[in-house]
Amino acid sequence: MKKAFQLFDFTQEVNYKNEILAGLTVAMTMIPESLSFAILAGFPPLVGLYAAFIAGLVTAIFGGRPGMISGGAGATVIVLIALMKSHGIEYVFAAVALGGVVQICIGLFKLGKFIRLVPQPVMFGFVNGLAVVIFMSQLEQFKTVVNGQVSWLQGTPLYIMLGLVALTVAIVLIFPKITKAVPASLVAIMVVFALVIIFNIETKTVEDIASVQGGFPPFHIPNIPFSFETLKLIFPYSVIVAAVGLTEGLLTLNLVDEITGTRGNSNRECIAQGGSNILNGFFYGMGGCPMIAQTLVNLGAGSRARLSGIIAALTILIIILFGAPVIGKLPMAALVGVMMMVAITTFEWASFKVINKMPKHDVFVGILVALITIVLHNLALAVLIGVIISALVFAWESAKRIRARHYIDENGVKHYEIYGPLFFGSTTAFLEKFDVQNDPNHIIIDFNESRVSDMSAIEALNNITKKYNQLNKTVELQHLSADCRQLLKNADAVINVNVIDDPTYKVMS
Repeated sequence: MKKAFQLFDFTQEVNYKNEILAGLTVAMTMIPESLSFAILAGFPPLVGLYAAFIAGLVTAIFGGRPGMISGGAGATVIVLIALMKSHGIEYVFAAVALGGVVQICIGLFKLGKFIRLVPQPVMFGFVNGLAVVIFMSQLEQFKTVVNGQVSWLQGTPLYIMLGLVALTVAIVLIFPKITKAVPASLVAIMVVFALVIIFNIETKTVEDIASVQGGFPPFHIPNIPFSFETLKLIFPYSVIVAAVGLTEGLLTLNLVDEITGTRGNSNRECIAQGGSNILNGFFYGMGGCPMIAQTLVNLGAGSRARLSGIIAALTILIIILFGAPVIGKLPMAALVGVMMMVAITTFEWASFKVINKMPKHDVFVGILVALITIVLHNLALAVLIGVIISALVFAWESAKRIRARHYIDENGVKHYEIYGPLFFGSTTAFLEKFDVQNDPNHIIIDFNESRVSDMSAIEALNNITKKYNQLNKTVELQHLSADCRQLLKNADAVINVNVIDDPTYKVMS
C-alpha cells in the first residue's frame, strides 16, 4: 500500500559528513544576508535571523525538494517595505502570515505544476540575472558610513578587504583540487577568520552590520485591528509575497532538479513555504522563501539530503542564543568572497555557446528577463513578462501554421482539409481560406489534422457558417475529435453547425 505522506525518504543514502559541513557553511553565508535584508526593510535585525531559522527548518523538513535552502530572502522582503513604512511591522507580520495561507491554498489545489510553463530561455534569463544581482549586492560590503554619508572604502581598509576577498576566492578555487572531503567555501571562511583573529587585522565584520544576539523566537499575535478594512489593506501584499516567494522557490526547485538529476514535488514545496510563513507571522519573522545562492552553496558543498538544511537552521538558532560574540567577529570579506564565487558559478556560461543557435525571440526573452531581474530586482515580474512574451511568440508561430487543402469530389461537394490548430491567433488566416461566393452548395470542413481550441475558434466557425447560410449553402464539420465535439456542444447557444457523425472504428478480436 502506498503511503499517503512520507516525511523522509529513508532509502536515500545520506553522507552525514557532507550534510553537516554543508549546513554549517550555509548558516555562515545566510546570517549576514538575512541581517542586511532586515535592515534594508527597516525591521529589527533579529527579525531577519528568526525568518532564516523558521523558514529554513520548516521547509528543510516538510519541503518538496531535499537540498534546497530557504530563509529570510530579499525577494519577499522588498515587497513589504512599502507596508512597513506606511503601517509598521505589525501589519507586516499579518501580511506574511496571510501570504502563507495563500501559498498553502496554491499547494492544496495543486497549482504548483504550472511552473512547468516557464520556458528554458526564461530560466536562462532568470539564473543569469540573479547571478549578476548576487554579485552586485556583494559590492555593498565595500562601502562604509562616514558622518551619516555612505561612501566607498578607500586606502588601507579597501586593500585589506580586496586582499581577503581574493584569498577567499583563491581557496574556493584551489582547495577542491587538493581534497573534496571538506567544503571549500567553509575552509575559506575558517582560514580567513583565523588570519584576521591571529594577526588582529582590522576589517569589516558581521557585528558591524548588526548584533546577532537574542532569545528564542517569541510567539506573537500581530497587534492589528481584525476587520475587513485591514484585510483589504494587507491582502494585496500577501498575494504578492506568496507569488514572489513561490516563483523564486519553484524556479529554484527546477534548477536543483537539473543539477541533481532528480525531481522535487512542487505542490508539497508550496505547502511547506506557506506553513513557514504562517509561523513567521506569529513568531516575529519577516517571512521568506527558497534562496538560490544559499541553495547553490549547499549543493556545491556536496549536500543532497534534507539534513543540511536542518543543520543550517539549528546553527542559526544556536548562534542567536549562544554564539553571537564569536560570529560577530566573522570577517565580511570571507562571506563576500564565497558569495561572489556562488554568483560566478550560478551564471549559465553555456548560454553564450548556444546563443547563435537559438531563435532570435528566445535570445530576446532571455536578455529581457535578465535585465528586469538586474534593474528591478523583481524576480516574479521578470519571469511573468518572459512567460507572456514566450506565449505570444508561440501563439504567433502556431497561427502561421494553419493551412487548408481543398478539392471537389465526384458528387460536387467541396472539401476543405484544415491543417494546424484553430485558436484565437489563427482565426483570421482560417477565414481567408474559404471562397464563399464561388463555392458549391455543399461544403465539408475536415478537421482530421486540426483542432478547435477555444472560444475564438468557435466564433470563427460561427462566422463562416453564417456566410454560407446567407447564400443557402450547407456546411458540415468532419473528423472532429472528442474534445472538439464537447467544446462545440458546450457552445450550442452561440453556434449552430452540422457535425457529421464519424464512425467509431474498433479492433476485431
